[in-house]
Amino acid sequence: MALNMKRRWGRILQGVLAILVVLYLGDWITLRIRTGSHASNSVQVEQFLKTPLKGQKEEFDYMGTVAEPCVPALFPHWSEAPCWWLERHKIQWVSP
Repeated sequence: MALNMKRRWGRILQGVLAILVVLYLGDWITLRIRTGSHASNSVQVEQFLKTPLKGQKEEFDYMGTVAEPCVPALFPHWSEAPCWWLERHKIQWVSP
């Protein structure tokens, strides 16, 4: 009984992993077809510098607005974040 449950959970895990791999590859192929070799968009993002101080305190300095490169896809590609994610997270914290 316990062996059957382990096998069932193992197959479910394999299925989920296979679905994720197929989704990622499909996303990559769609991105390559739609944009060519390496085309990216950009999103305006506000950056803040987070500097540690004595006594476990931190100082925050506004660095300005920056055009952050992104890809129009579901997953990150070419070390760039997806545009849908950057649109929802427009504040970035930079540590020195």
